[in-house]
Amino acid sequence: MSDEIEWWDYDDAAEMAAAVAGDIGFVIESAIDARGGCVIALSGGKTPLPIYEKLAATKLDWKRVTIIPTDERIVPLGDPLSNITAIGKAFLPKGARVIPIVSEAAKDYRAAGKAADARLGDLHWPLDLCLLGVGADGHTASIFPGPDFDEAINGPRERRALGVMPDPLPPEAPVARVTLSRAAIVSAKALMIAVTGDAKRKVIEAAIKQGPSSSYPIGRVLADAELPVDIHWSPA
Repeated sequence: MSDEIEWWDYDDAAEMAAAVAGDIGFVIESAIDARGGCVIALSGGKTPLPIYEKLAATKLDWKRVTIIPTDERIVPLGDPLSNITAIGKAFLPKGARVIPIVSEAAKDYRAAGKAADARLGDLHWPLDLCLLGVGADGHTASIFPGPDFDEAINGPRERRALGVMPDPLPPEAPVARVTLSRAAIVSAKALMIAVTGDAKRKVIEAAIKQGPSSSYPIGRVLADAELPVDIHWSPA
């Protein structure tokens, strides 16, 4: 477990969005200055959309920025459940390189995961930044309880992505997923979490307290983090 987990509390989601966008922008600029490019992973869902809106309005050398999703539902591009579709709407007009990790051609979710892992091998690793969300059930990225949980948490360090079948399937998105592995997430040079609401805060606090044996996926992920982790939180 990282000894440095720092909470940043905000009055509301708008204040959080401005602060997190500023932090991500700084990471992007630093990476571009250091090596001429930047690779970041961004979470899906509704919570980070105001962050992406603020970040997209920032003047950066977007053509040098590559963005992947932390996880993706196995659905066609353009589907309302597609994480990369929402991320692409924010950043493609700015000139960023936005890379889907799910190909519709995969025969099954495990094959989709292998294809994503191969595709991600072409990028610069480790990630310059990974921004995670956390579900009310404690999942993060698409690391859920289910038959693929152990592989997502304890699989080979060189495996960056894999297909997962949550069990039970979340009712709001009852589909298989592709997700970054714990190893890929915690190797990132900067690791941030952005969440809203008291329920999620309590889940994260409990997960951190439980440590490596946490019953929550986010606890198991954070237990392997060696670098500082910034948790950004607003009440709503």
